Amino acid sequence: MRETWLTNGSVRLFAVEDGEGPALVFLHGGLANHQAVLPLVQPLTDRYRVITPDLRGSGRSWSSEPMTFDRLADDILQLLDHLAVENAFIGGVSSGSGTAVHFVLRHPERVHGLVVVKPVYAGSDIGYTRGQAAAFAAMDSVASRASVEGIDVLRQLFARLPDGIRQRAWQIASRFDAGSVVATSRFIASGAQPFSSSRELQSIRVPTLLVRGDDAQHPAEVSDVYAASITDCTVVPPTGVDTVRTIRDFCDAGLTALGSTRRKARGGRR
Repeated sequence: MRETWLTNGSVRLFAVEDGEGPALVFLHGGLANHQAVLPLVQPLTDRYRVITPDLRGSGRSWSSEPMTFDRLADDILQLLDHLAVENAFIGGVSSGSGTAVHFVLRHPERVHGLVVVKPVYAGSDIGYTRGQAAAFAAMDSVASRASVEGIDVLRQLFARLPDGIRQRAWQIASRFDAGSVVATSRFIASGAQPFSSSRELQSIRVPTLLVRGDDAQHPAEVSDVYAASITDCTVVPPTGVDTVRTIRDFCDAGLTALGSTRRKARGGRR
């Protein structure tokens, strides 16, 4: 795996890449880092150049500055430019899918296809469900203490996880920067959304794969917004499918369609 560092303003950003071929950028959720998404995309490195950044305010991309989706999307754009990637599939899980969606809305010309796994955000006109708002406020009430009490406060957030998952979560979180944890937690709890309304989602024209959510933080009704709004959207259930294989098949199909379009364009120029 190849490590990359780059600077965007006052923030030094970290990313990892592996494999060769068409680029696939995949983004983790809140209070996590790139390691959280590797089980979904590392198996694809036999065919794809898989790029997994630590989003600003997460992992080794330390930042205690206030966060916005514009800044997060601009970080991804700079990363693509830094790595000389003209176009990529882009996806994300949980809150990371919000950054992926915002990037597609801002820079559709750089995207082959979009992968949304268990989305959190339904848009500014809907906002969080009551259950989401309560869950993220509870998270923030703990995480926001990190700048005073240290990273150990995050153990409270993992206390109810199964043993193996709890140990892995803490192994990742124990290396976090306290100021970054506070900035990320406040951003998620703020209710900021990556798009305004379902009408904005309708403007997405790239092929999209949606893995539906099915829990309090990733409610099914949020996934319904994407499924109903994005024209070229393939929807799969959250369980009972091989998500890795589904992502691979989606990207493979996107490349095939893209190749066909390019061949037709060349034929038309003759």
